[in-house]
Formats: sequence, structure tokens, C-alpha cells
Amino acid sequence: MRPIRVLAPLLWALASSTVMAAPSPDEQEVPDTRQQQPSTDAPTRERTEDADTGAARTVVTGSRRPRPARDVPATTTVLPRPEIDRSPTLTQDALVRTVPSAATFRRTPSLVSDPTAQGLNLRGLAPSGVARSLVLLDGIPVNDPFGGWIFWRSLPRLGLERIEVVPSGGSALYGSGALGGVVQLVSRDITGAQLDADATYGNARTGLLAARGAEAWGPIRASLEAELLTSDGYPIVSPAQRGAIDADTPSSHAVINGRIEADATEALTLSARASLFREDQNGGTRLTTARVELAHFSAGARLRTAHGGTLTLDLFGRVQRFEQDRARIAQDRASEARAASQDVPANDQGASLVWTGPSWTALGTHVLTAGLDARRMAGTSREQIFPPAPSETSLRLRDTGGTQVSGGVFIEDLYTPSPAVELSAALRMDVWRNQDGAQRLERANGAVDTTRFDDRTEQQLSPRLGLRVRPLEGLTLRASAYRAFRAPTLNELYRPFQVGTLLTAANAHLGAERLWGAEAGVEAESSALGLTTRVTGFWNVLDDPITNVTLEQPLPDGSTRQRQNLGQARVRGVEASVDWKLARQWTALLAYTFVDPVVTRSPGQPGLVGKQLAQDPRHRGTAIVTFHDPDIVTATVQLRVTGAQFEDDLNERPMGGYAVVDVSASRHLFWKLHVFGAVENLFDREYLAGRAGVDTLGPPLLARIGLRLRDAP
Repeated sequence: MRPIRVLAPLLWALASSTVMAAPSPDEQEVPDTRQQQPSTDAPTRERTEDADTGAARTVVTGSRRPRPARDVPATTTVLPRPEIDRSPTLTQDALVRTVPSAATFRRTPSLVSDPTAQGLNLRGLAPSGVARSLVLLDGIPVNDPFGGWIFWRSLPRLGLERIEVVPSGGSALYGSGALGGVVQLVSRDITGAQLDADATYGNARTGLLAARGAEAWGPIRASLEAELLTSDGYPIVSPAQRGAIDADTPSSHAVINGRIEADATEALTLSARASLFREDQNGGTRLTTARVELAHFSAGARLRTAHGGTLTLDLFGRVQRFEQDRARIAQDRASEARAASQDVPANDQGASLVWTGPSWTALGTHVLTAGLDARRMAGTSREQIFPPAPSETSLRLRDTGGTQVSGGVFIEDLYTPSPAVELSAALRMDVWRNQDGAQRLERANGAVDTTRFDDRTEQQLSPRLGLRVRPLEGLTLRASAYRAFRAPTLNELYRPFQVGTLLTAANAHLGAERLWGAEAGVEAESSALGLTTRVTGFWNVLDDPITNVTLEQPLPDGSTRQRQNLGQARVRGVEASVDWKLARQWTALLAYTFVDPVVTRSPGQPGLVGKQLAQDPRHRGTAIVTFHDPDIVTATVQLRVTGAQFEDDLNERPMGGYAVVDVSASRHLFWKLHVFGAVENLFDREYLAGRAGVDTLGPPLLARIGLRLRDAP
């Protein structure tokens, strides 16, 4: 479909709506964030202070306590509620990738790719299907307990107030999983009666229905949100390699979230949350499918005392099932046969207790935060195998799995000797234990071979030091140094996987990845010019990264790759952004990240030294221009640029860079109703997304139009 054919209905709808009477002031669109903080007419991403009122935006991720973003020693990027609402992107992973320092493992979105290929990485820190960064929802981990990946489509955006991205080692505060940083999704406050809804439809028969309602009854507040999405997807195999079996990639998901809060006393607040999620996906052929079923529960209590600080307790648990079918595909892609079916049930339980003390004086002001947390994760990969030439000794069933128990304690001191200077120091000790690991192999003749893996206990000390200096109002200097780690997931230890024709083996002997890193940057703000500029340089050394290594000889089961602790990689670079309020209705954002990711040591694989890390482009950039006038239209044009990268560790499968343009526009109709339209990849740019045995493509032009109901404060 050509762009003009897709845009015509959208332009007609927007043009038609302009002949209607202009909305009265109380009907005009007002961003939801104005209940919590003032907002400019057009929200901007990097701005940490409101240009009209000077009110500082509060963030919670960089130091585990609410603070003005401009005062946090760690570099923090905030996507506020209005920008989330106006983004042309459809899925959450695509939204997060508009921050150039954030990327998923593969270039395909979660619309057509199951979560095992969507691991989040920040600043190019050795991408893989497993996330090297921690994703939180209001402080609760949402990374999968078995594989560490993220079910992006289980996180509907109607309930979000903002997204905070902290792209530097966060293990000193958050433990394992935060090796590369933290992305936190913060829910909207429940302040009274609220109602929001979206209904959109587009090409590829992509339809979305979403709604959120909230209400308050005195000291009790509750919200409920739901989202349904279905799409036919698109053919992902390149035309030159496409065969008779290749078709579209249909998918669907449904999610419902409920949250309740109650002020038990003036000092004590109780909360609870429950979520149900289901996702079905097809990888483009009849026998390549994936399905997720997930139930998540959490409860919390927050106690505020007059002189003893604040105490926060969180409890959470999850049960889920991930199922995946793999196909054996003929070389000409004219036929396929089932290769394996995997069923991966998993569960986890966790708790955290965090105390933030009152400020106290000793050669300046100190604020202490201390806490402890624990998590238990268990899962099993149950795999039925269908060999191409079955015999009595053929492998028929493979069950592998285990349990991982972890815990940590941390303390952080924020020391402010003067308003212009702040020092932060954090230290955390983590211990984790892999236990009950076992593999059971059953052959066609009934023979059973069971292997039990030794229980293993490891520990890690993670320090972090930070400095924030503000020599002049509007000029902030930041620097930090840190050590971080990530323990191998149950998936990496026990579950083999296949992408295209490539089979990768698990490795029960994997150890933790460890990171040394530092960053330094400057932020300059000019309220007179409406301009904010940030530049940050970073240097990370990753020891023993868990990487999919190409083997010199295939394993007996046909695996040509295996997860291994590679050796050492150096990831250095710079990120820069310019955020400019051009006029009352216009804002612009330019952001760029350069990464130099190189293998520096590789025992047993010397040929990898000097190679660029797989799936890691050196250049990523975003340019966003927004026009916002409630009497006319709100429109966003977004350019996303990604440089060249390699599919594999040997750098033998290159993928060229690409640039795509996305647009969105909305127009108020009447009451709380708006018409909305968006196009991703406006010019239908074709580019490679993967080369794992077969060349796959990124999303083509995807357009949608619909109606929105927005409850103004």
C-alpha cells in the first residue's frame, strides 16, 4: 500500500473535523500530567524543569526515592505521559526504542516477534535475547522469571504516567538484571473519576481496543484497564528467499490490569494489583508459533513517620506458561515439518523492604536509603522433539529446568555538602543459588538418561559512586562509576532454542556476567531560549558476557551455537540530545547515541577478538518534531535512524543501516472525543531485521486511524 492511499482517509478525517466549532476552554485537550505537575504546551523528553513554572519533574529510578530529575547524579531520560499518548508507535518496545540508547535484541517489534527475541539492552551493552537491563513497573520486576526477557505487550500504555530510562549499571541499587541499567514504567496516580479509551484500526487488519477507568471513594482508590490487539502482521521473509510455506505473521493479545489503593491511616497506604495476560503469535509459517499465558499479583504497604522516615514493603508473585513450536524447513522453503514443541511453565515470588530515612546533618545534609529483597524463580522447559529420520535411539523428549533463589541488601547515602554539589554512594551485596537443576532425556526406544547438575552458590558486591555539580543555574555536571552483574537465567542454563535454521544449545555451567563502567556528562538549560542540551560519555568493560558462540564442530544434537561466557568486551560511546521549544506550539528533539562495542578477549575463540558485538549498531538517532495547538491539531513527525550491524559473532552476516519516518496527528472533535491517526514507516522503507539462516525484514508501512476518549483533569 502506498503512503498516499493510507494517508488519504486520515487527512480527510482531520480536515473534516476542522469545520466544527472550536472547543470551549473546558473541552480542550489537557495532558493528564497536569494533575501531578505543570506541563508545557508540547511536552519534551529531556526537559527536567517546566519552562513556564519552573516546577521540577520528579523521578524515582536513579536513587530509589522521589527526586527532581535535574538533581539525580545518574543520567535519566523521561518519556512523559503526553509524549507517550502522541507517539506514532503501536507497541511498548517500539516506544522505548525511540530513546536511542535503548534497543531490543532484534529489529523486529513485538507485533511479529515473540519475547525470546526482544531482550532489552541499553547503550549497546552486548545485545541478546535475554535482557541485560531491568524493567520495573512501579518498582516490581517484570522481566520473565525463566528467560529474563520482557512481555512488552502485557504493559498497556493507557495506565502509564511516564517511563524513566537510566542507562548505566544499576546493580548497586537493584541487583541482578540491572547490569546495563533500569527502565521503569510509572503508573498514573488515581485522583478521582477518570475515563480513557482508544479504538483504532489499520492496514494488516490491525485493530486495537483499550480502556482505563478510575474512581476514588474517600480513602479508597481503584483503577481498571484492559487492552485487546489483533493483527495479521506481514510476510517477514525477504522476497528473494520466500517460499510456498511463508505467509503473514498474525498475532493477538489481551490484557487486563486492576489496581486498588487505600489510606488505612494518614501515615499508612496499602495497595494491591492483579494482571492477566495472553498472547498468541505466528512466526510466518504454519508450524512456527508461540503463546504466553501470564497471571501477576502484587501487594504493598507504605508507612510514613514523622521522624523515622518512610518504610515501603512490596510483595509479588507470578505464574505463567510459554509455549513455542519450531519447524524444520526445506532449503527452498516449499515445505516444513515440526521440529520441536516446547512448553515452559515458570513461576516466581519476591519481596522487597526499603527504608528512606529523614535528612540529617554532618558537614552537610545526608539522606540514607537502605533495603533488602529476595526472589525465587523456578521453571522447566519440556520439549517434544520430532527428528527428521527417527530411529530407536532418536531423542524424543527433553525436560530441563531448575530453581534460582537470590537475595540482596543495599545502602545508599545522598550527601549534599552545598546546594551546588551532591555526592552519592551505594553498596549492595547479592547472593544467588542455582539448585534442583536437572535434564531428562527420553529416546524413542524408551531409554531414559537423567543428569542432575550440581547446586551452585555465587555472590557479588556492587558499589556505585556518583557526583552532581551545578556551578551555575542551568548548568549541571554529572559523573559516576559503578560495578554491576547479571546472573545467568534458567533459560540460558537449561533451554536450547532455534532461530531460522540455527540451533543454539544451553549451558548449565555458565557463570555471572560482570561489568565495570563509568560515565560523565554535562547538561545545559536555557529557559530564555527554551533549550536543553545533554552530552554523556560512557565506558563499560563487560567480563565473561554470556554470548551465543559459533562452534567449530556441531554438538551431537545438531547445535551449531552454544551459550558461553565469552571472555571480555569493551563498550564505549557517547550519547547526546538537544531539546528545543521552538515556539509556543512547536518543540523539537534530536538525540543520538554512538557505541563502539568490541570483543577484547576471547579464550578458545581468538578469531573473535576485535569483532563487533552481534546485533549492536554503532549509530542510532532520533529526531522528533511536535506541533500542539488544541484549537487546530496535535501532530508529531519522528525520524528513527539505525546504523549497520552484524547478525553473528563472527561478523560474517552484515545488515545495512536504515532510516524510517513515523507520523501521528490528533484533532479534538467534541466533549472528550478526539480523532487520531498514525503511520509507522511512512515511506515503506524495506530493511533487514535478521539473518539467522534466512533473511527477515523489518515492519513495512503500518497505518491506523481511530477515536480516543481522554478524560481531562
